[in-house]
Amino acid sequence: MKKIKILLLTVPMLVVMLLLPISCNQDFLDTKPLDQISSDATWADGALSEAFVFNVYSFLGYGGFEEQALAAYTDEAMFTHAGRPIPPLNEGTESPTNLAFMSDTYEWGNMYLAIRQANIALAELPGATIDEGLKQQLIGETHFLRAYYYQQLLRYFGGVPLVDRLYGLDEDYSIARSSYADCVNFIVADLDKSAELLNGVSTGEGRATRASALALKSRVLLYAASDLHDGPTASGNSSDLASYSNLDLVAYTSGDQMSRWQAAHAAAQAALDASTGYKMDLTAPVSAAEGQANYTALAMGGGSAVADPAAAVELIFQRSATSDYTEESNWPLGGLHYGINNGPNGYNNWGGNTPIQQLVDDYEMMDGSRFDWNDPAMAADPYTDRDPRFYASILYDGADWKPRPTSVSPIDPMNQIQTGYYDDGSGGVVNGVDTRESTVENWNGSRTHYYTRKFIDPNPALPDNQSNTQEVPWPFIRYTEVALNYAEACIELGMEAEARDWINKIRFRSGMPEITDSGQDLVDRYRNERRIELAYEEHRYHDARRWMIAPETLGRGIKAINVQATLKAGATPHVPYMHDKDVYDYTYTVFDNTEVETRTWVDKMYYRPITRDEIQRNALLVQNPGY
Repeated sequence: MKKIKILLLTVPMLVVMLLLPISCNQDFLDTKPLDQISSDATWADGALSEAFVFNVYSFLGYGGFEEQALAAYTDEAMFTHAGRPIPPLNEGTESPTNLAFMSDTYEWGNMYLAIRQANIALAELPGATIDEGLKQQLIGETHFLRAYYYQQLLRYFGGVPLVDRLYGLDEDYSIARSSYADCVNFIVADLDKSAELLNGVSTGEGRATRASALALKSRVLLYAASDLHDGPTASGNSSDLASYSNLDLVAYTSGDQMSRWQAAHAAAQAALDASTGYKMDLTAPVSAAEGQANYTALAMGGGSAVADPAAAVELIFQRSATSDYTEESNWPLGGLHYGINNGPNGYNNWGGNTPIQQLVDDYEMMDGSRFDWNDPAMAADPYTDRDPRFYASILYDGADWKPRPTSVSPIDPMNQIQTGYYDDGSGGVVNGVDTRESTVENWNGSRTHYYTRKFIDPNPALPDNQSNTQEVPWPFIRYTEVALNYAEACIELGMEAEARDWINKIRFRSGMPEITDSGQDLVDRYRNERRIELAYEEHRYHDARRWMIAPETLGRGIKAINVQATLKAGATPHVPYMHDKDVYDYTYTVFDNTEVETRTWVDKMYYRPITRDEIQRNALLVQNPGY
């Protein structure tokens, strides 16, 4: 397939308006700048027009492959390194002048730069003197991109100013926020136009398609139907929202929520019909080993030599990350560096966004029952017989992993994760090589005693620190998200059998048994299924908010695990240490971790604040509730 390079630093396609007359030599005056391309040249040349649209793509950035992941703003992960601007959001102290980290993938100013570039393309392309088929394709792609960027703003900030044209130099740039409903309608119109123009068009890897337009529409309408954006429901659940005098900026204040669920259902159905998922036609669970392999393949997106490349079909819209994309690297943030950002410190990695115990606990047992620390058998052996997706997503004490660096292999020749503390047989303790007490980069050790496995290429032939080798795409939208969207809409509309059917398709692929729940049990099961299947894919942040379950999920603090190994009577310790249940008795103690942040929940956290600078630039802007 044709690949594109999404350049993070590109030469602007600017109109050259002025040439300084510093000589009377006419030939000199006719000289064209070598670092700029005129507007006329851009829109008269197919390749240059396409390059301009590629620049609009560049605002997608690294997707979720950033050093500070969105997962660390949820009950999925904890960011290890102190001193980063994560706590203001998680502790409820964020304000327009005290901002927590904002990624460029949704930051207000960056998104409006992207929208401006899209508006330039949409203004110029209709008159472009290029191949008509290419012209219509580029217009379709640009409508999708503008919709995507507005969707990013909408789900973090609520209703925003809608700008669909270029402003002149002498115009007033002040513009009020549009209602939530108007923003949804605007985005959906862009996506409908994109789907129309891209119907039957083959674009290429990483580029918008008809399927991606329909899938994004499914997401937008799913959010629109959710409780956070239904005015009466939201007001009933939050005093901040109930007292907000501009509720229409963040929710529907009229209309019928059920009709919005019907629209979400129809959109998801259309998106499912337009694409194909990976192994979604099974009628019974696969084996546990195959389930783990399937989920690893999904995380690799066809980007690993040791995973099924057929899983790439799952990706409806992706951010490619291959060794060809050297312009994108801007080390250390890119997808190429996800492993070094998040892998274990005992592999010379940085252990950035580590799973917290609440996520680990939410992986079911293989028989479909809930994990329960009050069950003595489970508490004594918590990492046995769990959902296969657990083993494909989480690195835990005793988990097999890749070959250690040569400098570390003498300490751990077995290549097992060591996040515990082990009896040395002489009254002392061996600190696991992946702990913060390790002799290997201890400052990068996990504070939760887990590490991320998902999205790190398991190929043992790759360098152990994953610094420049990974070719894993970021899944902006994948088929399973749409299937879950469809199942959720079915539940809300009372179509429980249909919902269970689609949830079971996902579970069978992972090796998990079918569900038979109904009523609130089905809602709870669905929400956990979505949590597990889409872990670390930037959905939990939005899902917990739109379901309005954030106080009891995101606000419940950080739980971590302490693993201790004691020698059995008469046993001889392994030197060097290796995980061995025949030699050691293991105990697992859950504790609260407040080393870096003390999480809480306040209702203003449903939305991010508009910064003071933006408010000062545009007097018509109204701040979000609670700020």
